[in-house]
Amino acid sequence: MPAARPSRLLDRSSPPHIATLIALTSLSALSMNLFLPSLPGMTAHFDTTYGVMQIAVAGYLGVNGAMQLGIGPVSDRFGRRTVMLWAIAIFCLATVGCLLATDVATFLAFRMLQAAIVAGIVLPRAAIRDLYSQDESASMIGYVTMGMSVAPMLAPALGGVLDGLFGWQASFVALLVAGIGAFALAYFDMGETAARSTSNFREQAAQYPDLLRAPRFWGYAGTAALSSGAFFAYLGGAPYVGSTVFGLDPATLGVYFGAPAIGYLVGNGLTGRYARTVGTNRMVLAGCFVNAAGLILSLALSLAGWGGPVAFFGCMTFVGLGNGLVIPNATAGALSVRPHLAGTASGLSGAIMIGGGAGLSALAGVILTGAATSRPLLWLMLATAIGSVAAIAMVIRREARLSGSRARN
Repeated sequence: MPAARPSRLLDRSSPPHIATLIALTSLSALSMNLFLPSLPGMTAHFDTTYGVMQIAVAGYLGVNGAMQLGIGPVSDRFGRRTVMLWAIAIFCLATVGCLLATDVATFLAFRMLQAAIVAGIVLPRAAIRDLYSQDESASMIGYVTMGMSVAPMLAPALGGVLDGLFGWQASFVALLVAGIGAFALAYFDMGETAARSTSNFREQAAQYPDLLRAPRFWGYAGTAALSSGAFFAYLGGAPYVGSTVFGLDPATLGVYFGAPAIGYLVGNGLTGRYARTVGTNRMVLAGCFVNAAGLILSLALSLAGWGGPVAFFGCMTFVGLGNGLVIPNATAGALSVRPHLAGTASGLSGAIMIGGGAGLSALAGVILTGAATSRPLLWLMLATAIGSVAAIAMVIRREARLSGSRARN
C-alpha cells in the first residue's frame, strides 16, 4: 500500500526520501568500478600479478552475492535503517583498511569487507516494497535504478582522472568521503520502513520455506537472472570481441562498450513512468522481448556479413533497454510474493542474479577462446534472453490460474 505519510528529506521520522535511496544505491555501484582504471598501477604498487589483483573485482563480486543472502533476512529481523547504518560503517572502516594496506593480501581482505555496501542495493528495494504496492514499487525502483545507473557510466572515467592526478589511493579516498556522506544521509533521513518484528531468528527462519516454495518468486527471480545474464555474458565477452574480432583500440572500445548503459537508463525511466499503469508483468514481458529482439537482430546482421562493431554494439543498446524494463519490475514482483519477507526476497533474488551473472560472464570467456566472430557470444546471450521469456511466461500463466481459482470460489 502507499506510504502512510510523505517523505521529508533529512527527517528520520518519515520514510526515506527518494534522493537518499538513489544515493545509497549509487554508492554500492560506485564501489564496484571507480578504481578499475587503477588496477595496473595497484598491481605494480603491491608487487603482484594482474591475475591476483583481479581478485579485487571477481572476489568482491562473489562476496557481494553471498552477503546479499544474509543482509536481507537480518534487515527483516532488525529493520532496514539499523542494518543500513552498520553496513555503511563497515564499508568506511574497510576503505580505511584498503588505504593503509601495505601488502596485497591485507588490501584484498579489506576489499572483501567493502562488499558490505551491497546493503545499499538490497535495502532500498526492500524499503520501497515496505511502502508501496507491487506496481507502485516497480515504478519507484525504476526511478532509483535510473539515478543509480549514472554511477557506473561515469565512475571509470572519474577513477582514471583521480588516478592520473593523485595515484590509485585517490579513488579509495573518494569512496571514503562518499561513504561518510552516505552514513550522515542515512542517519538523518532513513526512517524505518519495516514493521517491527517480534519473532526470534528461529521463528523467522521457519517462514523462509514459504518463500522458497513459491513458484512465482522463482519465476520472477529467474526472469531477472536470465535477462541480466545476457548483459553479464556481454561483460565477459565484449572486450574480446571488441579487441580481437574487431581490432578496436582501448579508447574506441571504451566508447562502444557503454552502449547498453544508455538503453538501461532509458528502460528504467520508462519503468518509472509507466509501471503503475501498464503493470509489472506486462513491463517484464515487453523487456524480455526487447532484449531477445536486439540479440536476434545482431545475430542476423552477423550471419549476413554486416556484423561490424557499430552493428554489434548498437544492438547491445536493446539489451540494456530490455534489462531496464525487466529488472525493476521483476524485482518488485519477487518482493511482493511474500511482502513480510521483502528483505529476504531482495537479498536472495539479488544473489541469484549476481551468481548466475558471474557464471555466464566466465562462460562467455571460455566459449570465445579462439573465436573469429562475435556469434558464439551472441548465441549464448540469445539463449539466456529466450530463457527469460519462458520464465516470465510461467509467472503469467500461474497468476492466471490463481485468479481463475479465486473467481470460481
